[in-house]
Amino acid sequence: MDSVSLKAWGNSQGIIISKKIMRLLGLELDDTLDVEVRNDEIVLKKAYKHKKFEERLAEYNGEISIFEMDWGEPKGRELI
Repeated sequence: MDSVSLKAWGNSQGIIISKKIMRLLGLELDDTLDVEVRNDEIVLKKAYKHKKFEERLAEYNGEISIFEMDWGEPKGRELI
């Protein structure tokens, strides 16, 4: 089990996390963590980060497929 240190940070306190733990969890500087308190435990989780369009596109090798969807004939207010 690794340990972390609590240090003063202005009027607040900060937790110092080793590079080893950061690397294991895929954390980077300025990442946001969600904090949950369970009984006598503090649980830190990497917060969900919304990706930019360019980041999402890169996951598909820069290619997106465009297809048409047939929703049927217009009905009701769609006719206006």
